[in-house]
Amino acid sequence: MRRATGPAPTRRRFIAIAAAAAGLPLAALPAGAAQAPLHRWSGIALGAKAEIALHDPDAARARRLIAACVAEIDRLEDVFSLYRPESAICRLNRSGRLAAPPLELVALLAEARTYAKRTDGAFDVTVQPLWHLYAAHFARARADARGPGEAALARVRALVDHRALEIDAAEVRFARPGMALTLNGIAQGYITDRIAALLRDAGMTDVLLDIGECRALGRHPAGRPWRVGLRRAAEPDSVARTIALADGAVATSAGSASPFEPSGRWHHLFDPATGLPAQPAAQVSVIAPSTTMADALSTALAVSLPARAAAIAARFPGIDVLSDAAAG
Repeated sequence: MRRATGPAPTRRRFIAIAAAAAGLPLAALPAGAAQAPLHRWSGIALGAKAEIALHDPDAARARRLIAACVAEIDRLEDVFSLYRPESAICRLNRSGRLAAPPLELVALLAEARTYAKRTDGAFDVTVQPLWHLYAAHFARARADARGPGEAALARVRALVDHRALEIDAAEVRFARPGMALTLNGIAQGYITDRIAALLRDAGMTDVLLDIGECRALGRHPAGRPWRVGLRRAAEPDSVARTIALADGAVATSAGSASPFEPSGRWHHLFDPATGLPAQPAAQVSVIAPSTTMADALSTALAVSLPARAAAIAARFPGIDVLSDAAAG
C-alpha cells in the first residue's frame, strides 16, 4: 500500500483533496446567509494543513466545539503520528511490541486488518520497512537509478505481511523482528471520522472537515452540498475537478505526489505483493460513507491494476471511484 513514511511530510499530504483551504467548498456565503454563520479553524494535523468549518448560530459554542476538536486531534496524534517520537505507533515500531496499547490503536488496527482481507492484501499497514529501504537507497550519493537490489528488496519484502501483526487489548506485537507499520493510509480518515462524530454528538448538522481527507455532515449553510475540489498531484495550485459532497467523505491517493527521486518512478505508494512502487502512478479518489473507508480504499485501488481494482471496488457497493491514470 502507500504511505510508508519517515520524518518528512508524506506523499499523501501533498495531493488532491482541496477543501476549504483552496477556497472551493468554503466560498463566501451568499448575501442572504448572514443569519447562518460559518465558523472556521485552520491549523496543522498529522504534519499538514487541516481545516474545520461548521455552521452554528451560537459563536461561543462554535468556538468551544472547535477547541474540543483541536484537542482531540492532538490526543489522537499521540497515538498515530509518525512525527512524534513518543507516539504509540513510534514506540511500537522501535520495540516490536506495545503493552497496554491505546484503545484507538487496537480498534484501528482491527479495522485495517479487515480492509487488508477485503482487498486481498492491497491495503497493508506493515509497509513501513519499504519506506526505510527506498529512502536510504535514494539518500545515497549517486544512488543506482534502478532502485534497491533484488536481494535487499527480498529481505525487506519478507517483513511486509499484515497477518504477522498480532493484535489484542493487552498487547500489540510484530511476529517478525524488523517489522514496522504506518497508519498514514487510514489514520487521517479515522481521525476525521472521530471529529465528525464529536461534532454530530454535540448537535452539529452542517460541517465540513479536511484533516488530510474530507468529510461532510449535512450541507453548506447556503442549502447546497459542500463543494470539494480535487487537485492533481503535479498541479497542487489548481483544481482538476469539483465534486458535491453531503453526508459523505472523499480521499485521494497518488504515488506521483511524493517521489524518492526526480523521475517519479520511485515513490511512496507501494504494492505490498511486490514491494515496488505502484505503476503506473495513478491518482485515485474514493467517495464513501466514511472517511476511514475512503482513505483505505483509495490506497488499495491505487496500487492495483485495473481488473483487480474493479474487483475490489465491487465489494464495496457504497463507494464511487474517480481514477486518473495520467495524473501527476
